[in-house]
Amino acid sequence: MDTEGVLKAKYRVLFRHLDERQRRLVAAADAEQLGRGGVSAISRASRLSRPTIHKGLRELQERPLPAGRVRRTGGGRKRIEELDPLVLKELELLIDPATRGHPMSPLRWTSKSTRELAEVLGKRGFAVSHQTVTELLRVLDYSLQGTAKTIEGAQHPDRDAQFEYINRTTKSYLRHKWPVISVDTKKKELIGPFKQAGRQWRPKGQPEEVRVHDFMDPELGKAIPYGIYDVGQDLGWVNVGTDHDTATFAVESIRRWWRAMGLPLYPDATRLLICADAGGSNGYRLRLWKVQLQRLATETDLEITACHFPPGTSKWNKIEHRLFSHITMNWRGRPLVSHDVVVNLIGSTKTKSGLRVKARLDRRKYPKGVEVSEEEMNAIKLTRHKFHGDWNYTIKP
Repeated sequence: MDTEGVLKAKYRVLFRHLDERQRRLVAAADAEQLGRGGVSAISRASRLSRPTIHKGLRELQERPLPAGRVRRTGGGRKRIEELDPLVLKELELLIDPATRGHPMSPLRWTSKSTRELAEVLGKRGFAVSHQTVTELLRVLDYSLQGTAKTIEGAQHPDRDAQFEYINRTTKSYLRHKWPVISVDTKKKELIGPFKQAGRQWRPKGQPEEVRVHDFMDPELGKAIPYGIYDVGQDLGWVNVGTDHDTATFAVESIRRWWRAMGLPLYPDATRLLICADAGGSNGYRLRLWKVQLQRLATETDLEITACHFPPGTSKWNKIEHRLFSHITMNWRGRPLVSHDVVVNLIGSTKTKSGLRVKARLDRRKYPKGVEVSEEEMNAIKLTRHKFHGDWNYTIKP
């Protein structure tokens, strides 16, 4: 057997037991022994490239690496988000209108495929494969998920167009440094020793005892967290009510946010954009919601624009996956034994990305069934937008 055949047989047996660096060094040592033409001969026998063998020759002259290391610190191919940080920002802008979340999980998902996203990114100057897009989505806390029962109503034919309209309006407001808030009522919570989903660390065999049945304690009552998420500042405000979730309560929560957080951040603002669900205490059909917004606009001298998500799409509301999910994770497995505990747990919610939250307790009474007269409705300075004026409208002071 010739020399090259001997080397092929040697490498075929030996390389199975070596890591990439060890293979490189063995091949480089043999090439060095062969002298002139050794690199080419070893490349053919080992099936390692010539640049790899030359790299091994250089490494033979360097100090040995610490035990267990294959590369020196900082070695290896850089991740694309390190080489070009703009790719993450561009990707998030692409999927923003089609992003959803679930209030019980910090993960998000998008209805756009990775191949479609890779194609669009390529047209914008980012050379990425669909596999790379998958990795980037994981960096952004997106997950691959199956179907789930999250649709709350029939799909409206103008659903996607409304998403795009909200997205364009939001971008316009942010460019002008005007406040944009996403609002909604979080799931109502019973106060007392009741079971909470999730787990927490405790001494082995000593789970916290809670009640068997989830019936509201008349003395302790319930907590109604109404959240306001500042899209531009990544800040949250939660007004924890104790009475009823009404339109008056919803607008009072926004009022308290504006006085305590919004006005100090936007002292020169003349406009406010509210992104809200189609139903609930801030539904687009509620007359009381519009009457209360008129009062708020007059008090604050703000031109208030409301954009509602189409029916059945509440999970696209940013507050779900940028605020409520983190609050839920923060108190998982912990009984909410008092209103103060609820407020403190919400107020201690924060994320590595910079989210900070403030919470206040609201013990005011908000009676249900408040009637709104035609005179009150006619007094509202409401202008409906050309596109879906029922979902998109502006109320002036």
